[in-house]
Amino acid sequence: MSNENEGNQGVDESGWDLEPGDESAPLIEAVGRLVRFCREQAGMRVADFAQVMGYGEDMIRKIERGARIPRVEFLDRADDVLNAHGHLRAFMEDVERAQYPKKVRELKELEDRAVEMLLYSNHNVHGLLQTREFAQALLATWRPKLSVEGLDGAVAGRMARQAVFQREPAAELSFVQEQVTLERPIGGTMVLRRQLEHLLEIAQLPNVEFQVMPTARADHPGTSGRIQVLKFGDGTGAGRTDDEFGGRPVSSPRQLQILELRYGIIRTQALSPGESLAFIEQALGAL
Repeated sequence: MSNENEGNQGVDESGWDLEPGDESAPLIEAVGRLVRFCREQAGMRVADFAQVMGYGEDMIRKIERGARIPRVEFLDRADDVLNAHGHLRAFMEDVERAQYPKKVRELKELEDRAVEMLLYSNHNVHGLLQTREFAQALLATWRPKLSVEGLDGAVAGRMARQAVFQREPAAELSFVQEQVTLERPIGGTMVLRRQLEHLLEIAQLPNVEFQVMPTARADHPGTSGRIQVLKFGDGTGAGRTDDEFGGRPVSSPRQLQILELRYGIIRTQALSPGESLAFIEQALGAL
């Protein structure tokens, strides 16, 4: 591959543009100034640095002036190239959090705090349960279509949220998925197969209860849309649903009680965890 191609590839892969009003802007601007300082201390021109890194000069300039959120891989390699003695690597964790869209960061912060989650999905496999392939295929169906950069960032943000499964102590997670979400062949048969296999693995974790809501259940309160209830260690909580409270997040005890009541009924009408595992295995056998 030529350097020209590498530069073009870098334009798409080296990071994400800042969203207007993003509170991470001061951090990204500081990181950009540090990259520039380290480059100048190393006696490298922008063109030389860009060539060594495999990115276009314009992309390097965007990163240095804080208009672009660099990938952590960029900072890791730049630290070696510029002999920065770990100063650039020190920002990798902060930059990794900043690279995801603001609403994803806010949701991830809530999920990271939760000690219990009640999650009902009636249209798609829940984001915490999606494989990378499935997430990419699903997000690619959005209209208007996401740019390559936007799709990449959305998938990365969704995958980052799944760190909740590695938490210690683990949160208690309850998922109810509508049957149709496990049958729609998003991305094709092989992508769906791997998604179902992944669900089997997640469903057998000791802190996870996974249930399937059969399409044949005519009278259940899930027709108003998704339900999400997060409970925190201090006794407070947060929740939302598509067709209640204007779709906005809520936190009052009365509003959360409504969502918990609705979720509880859905949970009792769904297949048991054992029956749900058997359903997935049967669906896999039919593919």
